Amino acid sequence: MDKNNQTAHLKREILVRTIKAFFSDNFEENTRLIPYDMRPKGSEVPYRCCIHKERDVIRHRIIADLGLSMETFDERALISDYARQAKERKEVEKEVLTVLESACQGCVPSRMFVTDLCQGCVARPCVESCKFGAISIQNGRSVIDGSKCKNCTKCMQVCPYHAIVKIVVPCEDACPVGAIEKDASGHATIDFDKCITCGRCVASCPFGAIHEKSQIIDILNRMKEGKKVVAMIAPSIAGQLPGTLYQLHTALLKAGFSEVIEVAEGADITAVNEAAEFKERLHEGATFMTTSCCAGYNNLIAQHLPEIKPFVSTTKTPMYYTAEIMRKEQPDSILVFVSPCVAKRREVQDNPNVDYLMSYEEMGALFIAKQIDVAAQEPTPFRKESSKEGRNFGFIGGVAKSVEVADQGQTEIKPYIINGLNKQSIRELKNFAKKGECEHGNLIEVMCCEGGCVGGNGCINNAKTATKMINDFTKDSKPLRESAEKNS
Repeated sequence: MDKNNQTAHLKREILVRTIKAFFSDNFEENTRLIPYDMRPKGSEVPYRCCIHKERDVIRHRIIADLGLSMETFDERALISDYARQAKERKEVEKEVLTVLESACQGCVPSRMFVTDLCQGCVARPCVESCKFGAISIQNGRSVIDGSKCKNCTKCMQVCPYHAIVKIVVPCEDACPVGAIEKDASGHATIDFDKCITCGRCVASCPFGAIHEKSQIIDILNRMKEGKKVVAMIAPSIAGQLPGTLYQLHTALLKAGFSEVIEVAEGADITAVNEAAEFKERLHEGATFMTTSCCAGYNNLIAQHLPEIKPFVSTTKTPMYYTAEIMRKEQPDSILVFVSPCVAKRREVQDNPNVDYLMSYEEMGALFIAKQIDVAAQEPTPFRKESSKEGRNFGFIGGVAKSVEVADQGQTEIKPYIINGLNKQSIRELKNFAKKGECEHGNLIEVMCCEGGCVGGNGCINNAKTATKMINDFTKDSKPLRESAEKNS
């Protein structure tokens, strides 16, 4: 879904107001007043049936921005009580997503549906195409028996009038692993045992009913306590906001971070290690290897695709290597990974070297709340200059290309790119594992989000524009080997 839509604007406004409330003289009370400030008595009601519904949805979005779960929400409690709870907590909640039932439309079940365009034609292509006997003609019109229909869409494809459509539930349709279901009231629920935190449901819901549980209050609390809070910025961040990466560095320092580190540092290490591992695997007779940088893909393997694990690189992610370096150098610092996606939240939870995650959306909201214009800042250089390849990890094909560069032509590398995880690409991966080979190539780059990390649900910019911005920025960056020698 387009990132510049009304849902995104609404989420951003609420997050900005929550951050401003934190910096105010009374966080709890000013947080409680946000729904009333946004929808005062007598104001226009732009989205819902009434002002009370609007306020209720805003209130629930605030709960998620405070990092709390709607699944355990007590409607009798005041938002100020939840703000106080968020301010006082020492550990974040385990599950990274929550469903805002008040925002959920309660969509009708996904099914094939015959519209009024049906002409009851003599050819009966819909009837003939259905292998399950689900379509019959009644009163001169096609009728679908839902108990027999398998949603194969054959009837939709053959209808000459395009009279048959598939009614989809966006979140269910987007989920590649069937983790979204409906409860008895028809509202969305998440099966966290199945969920790979890919964030597709978050990005696809046009009502914004599935929400990340933010850690922004925890991060701001650590800053307020005087802790040294270090931002580790993912490579795809270079394509998110106007201005250069060096100006963004300055902006993050002004926002309260003590230091800013490029995760592209760790990406350089990942590229070199993955190239060495790939060479060794092929020498030992392996036919292919998949990359391991995408947290969503790693979650998929652990929960749904164990058969492909023998073919997955054991090299760690760029975030892992960057955090390992920083934890050794600064054992007492608070390390915050600034990320494009939901899936990294689970990786952060599993990594003892990383304390919190802040999404690009949250970073943008922080800049708005503190009135920081990135493009107006003076540039600040990084402590180490990362390579072009490390900085290009953020878009599709970047990881495979970096491995090729790191390999320096020692191995015959034939990249194959899986651009986004969906039901079809998962079947494809299962097929590779079953056959023990990939006929398309020997180094398979798997990215959960289309376009790569620039397509993550936590991004601000669209993937195409972000990729161009990163390419423009990195064209003068040092190549991988030269960068490694310079920084060694």
